[in-house]
Amino acid sequence: MKPVCVKCQCFYRPKRNGYVFLEMMPVGFEDTTAEDRRGTKMPHLWQPYKLWRGDLWACPECEHETVVGVAWEPISEHYKPDFEERVKSCGGDKLLKVNDC
Repeated sequence: MKPVCVKCQCFYRPKRNGYVFLEMMPVGFEDTTAEDRRGTKMPHLWQPYKLWRGDLWACPECEHETVVGVAWEPISEHYKPDFEERVKSCGGDKLLKVNDC
């Protein structure tokens, strides 16, 4: 089943298969809650953790995007010797960074 846009009441459409993104992990916890740190609110409190691949879908009406169909295993993880090079070869700073845990 294709993802559904609740707002527009239609199916999302595939935009890009093999969409690579970077899962981030906290750099410390300072005096903040998970809700305060999540997303784009405090990007300085996050560092690269795992490199993933999934499929990017978009709503044809409102253009909202979502990533689904993510692989079971990451492409690479922060402790592996090839991690930084793989991140760089997949887009580096241009990658979507998911600041949540």
